Amino acid sequence: MGKQWAEVLTGTIVLVLAVSFVAFGLMRSGVSQGSGGYDLVASFRSAEGISVGTDVRLAGVKVGSISRLDLNPDTFRADATVSVNDQIVLPDDSAILVASEGLLGGNFVEILPGGSPFNMEPGDAFTDTQGAVSLINLLLKFVGGDE
Repeated sequence: MGKQWAEVLTGTIVLVLAVSFVAFGLMRSGVSQGSGGYDLVASFRSAEGISVGTDVRLAGVKVGSISRLDLNPDTFRADATVSVNDQIVLPDDSAILVASEGLLGGNFVEILPGGSPFNMEPGDAFTDTQGAVSLINLLLKFVGGDE
């Protein structure tokens, strides 16, 4: 009876730890927040390095995430739906770009607020976008001497 009790106790501890890790991961990713937010649209020439769930930051602070990413067959650009927290009000001339955390870091999406007195509304599109910059292409241009 003692051996069965130890197995049940060990299994319970493992199950509790697994549920704790899942809950922690969901909290850190923002999935479980049920955050009220609004969607904006951005069309990138290159969305290399970002995917659904990628952080959207403003001044280095996470203010949302990429909720959808599709290829537009008419323009051959990557159309991203950006979910932004309700508390963040963006001027309608704000810019959005794919940025990198460094040479070995991951990519994220950065919003650069504009100065317009008018604000973006849910469903509006960013007019000023900048896609991902390929570090490999930059390095090849530097090494190859292309101008």
